[in-house]
Amino acid sequence: MVSVVGLVAFGVVLLVHTLLAAVTTRFFRLRLETQWGYVVYSFLAIPVVLLATSLVFFGVLGIDGGLDLRPPAFLGVAVGLPLALGFTIDTLYVPAPEEYDLPERT
Repeated sequence: MVSVVGLVAFGVVLLVHTLLAAVTTRFFRLRLETQWGYVVYSFLAIPVVLLATSLVFFGVLGIDGGLDLRPPAFLGVAVGLPLALGFTIDTLYVPAPEEYDLPERT
């Protein structure tokens, strides 16, 4: 049975995943010099990280909100949705690294 506390915990996990995806995308944007490098790394590496943390949150800790999610729905909600939101937030709403003026390294 679905409980309010379980759904709130499930929402918190999704927010953590979205934040993790946005921060990881930003890290790749800052570190990789190529134009499409961060996109490739974001869509290849971030799902692996989100899947690992999903297995910890939903498997070990048992935070599933009482929902009986099948594997495609689980991957869509726990990995796909936060990946899309985090990537979109970083790409569209955070200024590009090239727009910042940084001091020269010595």
